[in-house]
Amino acid sequence: MKPALLAAALLALPHAAGAAPRVVASILPIQSIAASVMAGVGEPGLLLKAGASPHAYSLRPSDAAMLDGADLILWVGEGLETFLAKPIESLGGGTKVLELAHAPGVTLLPVREGGDWEAHGEAHGEAHGEAHGDEDGHGARDMHLWLSTGNAAAVARAVADGLGTIDPANAVTYEANAAAFAGDMRALKARLAAELAPVADRPYVVFHDAYQYFGDAFGLNAVGSVTANPEAPPGTARIVALRAKVETLGAVCVFAEPQFEPRLVETLTEGTKARTGTLDPLGAGLPPGPGAYARILEGMADGLVACLGRSG
Repeated sequence: MKPALLAAALLALPHAAGAAPRVVASILPIQSIAASVMAGVGEPGLLLKAGASPHAYSLRPSDAAMLDGADLILWVGEGLETFLAKPIESLGGGTKVLELAHAPGVTLLPVREGGDWEAHGEAHGEAHGEAHGDEDGHGARDMHLWLSTGNAAAVARAVADGLGTIDPANAVTYEANAAAFAGDMRALKARLAAELAPVADRPYVVFHDAYQYFGDAFGLNAVGSVTANPEAPPGTARIVALRAKVETLGAVCVFAEPQFEPRLVETLTEGTKARTGTLDPLGAGLPPGPGAYARILEGMADGLVACLGRSG
């Protein structure tokens, strides 16, 4: 083959023969699941580093370069990482994109609204759940889907399928890794269920409603949220009303998040019987890689037990 023709053929390939696919994941939980699937072949890159929130993130030039060079991009969907929608639309046809909210086997729950769950206005709908209804005419969907071990296993299968199409030489490895990950998820769920059972009935309030999948999986008693929009702290009058809400609900704990200002939660619980704790659905401070996903869920379980299980 002539050199020019050989160069053209190589450029047509999604990645060089023998090289691991260039994979980019939006958030740490998804990167960790993908890293488990890619074990023995390569490791995916990560866009949002420790402490960054997908609700309000702006792409940097280095992020754009990472996206432009990717063979496969993994994101939850426009209802969570709104900052990725336009960059993904502008990508060339050589990049495969998996919107994991629509992956086979992933179950989406409706956003909780009304009562003690803060209402989601149109302006914030895209930052917390899918702003549009589904094809059956139902309302917005909760996009924090990774906090279900069942969804995590479905994501792993979808990632394995996606990788297999661009890297068929390693398809068997991806499939085996996804199957092993599913087994790990079953064991993790059983272990966390045993840890959480003693505090499952104790009422608590979350900073914003990111934990429905986790709470449903383990029969927990979340009774309300502080805010629908984690990027827009409530005013003084709202804080007074929220403090009364915490007392009325009989919450044992009010949980902050490391990505957002914790002093609001401290203000809300001051003078009440409620304690404060921290829940981290994104794994701030954890290193990327295969072990991070389980550590995120284990950290949440530990945080719930530490606060809800204390006496006095």
